[in-house]
Amino acid sequence: MKVAIVGTSGAVGQELLRVLEERNFPVDELVLFGSSRSAGTTYSFRGKSITVKELKHNADFKGIDIALVSVGGGTSLEFAETITKYGTIMIDNSSAFRMYDDVPLVVPEVNPEDALNRPRGIIANPNCTTIQMVVALKAIEDITHIKRVHVATYQAASGAGAQAMKELETQYKQIVNGEKPTVSKFFYQLAYNLIPQVDVFTENGYTKEELKMYNETRKIMHSDVEVSATCVRVPVMRAHSEATWIETERPVSVEEAREAFAKADGVVLMDNPEKKEYPMPLDIAGKDPVYVGRIRKDISNPNGLTFWTVSDQIRKGAALNAVQIAEYLVKQGG
Repeated sequence: MKVAIVGTSGAVGQELLRVLEERNFPVDELVLFGSSRSAGTTYSFRGKSITVKELKHNADFKGIDIALVSVGGGTSLEFAETITKYGTIMIDNSSAFRMYDDVPLVVPEVNPEDALNRPRGIIANPNCTTIQMVVALKAIEDITHIKRVHVATYQAASGAGAQAMKELETQYKQIVNGEKPTVSKFFYQLAYNLIPQVDVFTENGYTKEELKMYNETRKIMHSDVEVSATCVRVPVMRAHSEATWIETERPVSVEEAREAFAKADGVVLMDNPEKKEYPMPLDIAGKDPVYVGRIRKDISNPNGLTFWTVSDQIRKGAALNAVQIAEYLVKQGG
């Protein structure tokens, strides 16, 4: 098994290295690619030093079975043919191919079999907020169909990459020292603030991030579910949080929901309000599952249920999901 990571130096690329090693993924040879700026950098994997190659339009992908790609959408579009030309399966973390009809959009706990039908040789990794939500939704969908979802996200700096995380840390230091905070990666200062905008606005007033949650959820779940989202950037380093309200075809009790979440793949139930036990990003950062708590009936809707989820955006929301797709392909023999 020959595997490549494309975009090694970024936050997700670095996490891909860690996840492959932690999960003992069957890699016989690992090849690392990056921009001209990161080419020549060395990283350690299983005790060996690997030098990053510059991503170019050449035959470097010949013989590579799976490429885990974490670069910008434009770069993914530009190099997709180069990566897949010799039969490499491209698992792409960008938004470039997610809504293409001939590219599967996969969350292994929800629709793993979709990964086996990939006419372009490309599998898309969904948006981080969508991944987290659909893993939780699947538990309830298995009980009764979900008709409608309202969700508010509380998205950590990690969602905007390694430089964004560094900027948040720098802002706090600058403010404590009485300096004017540097604002570059976000629309406004994030430290001590909330920004009710993730990505750019569209004509209907929703941001692209919010529309991703609508479109991607329907594609992944093969569902007519209606989704309305408000996405907010919060001054948290890692792990996104989501407050979710769902309307189901029949009423679901809190006890039934807890039982469903407790046995769901990829979910950890953390719901003990009497002891103030519920998921928080401070505790969840660096962990793999989607944690669910604050489960309760929606008092405004007899068929409504509401709950709170937290998951590490860099892991389950990006790197881990991609590796899990690769693991599924290996298990299924391609």
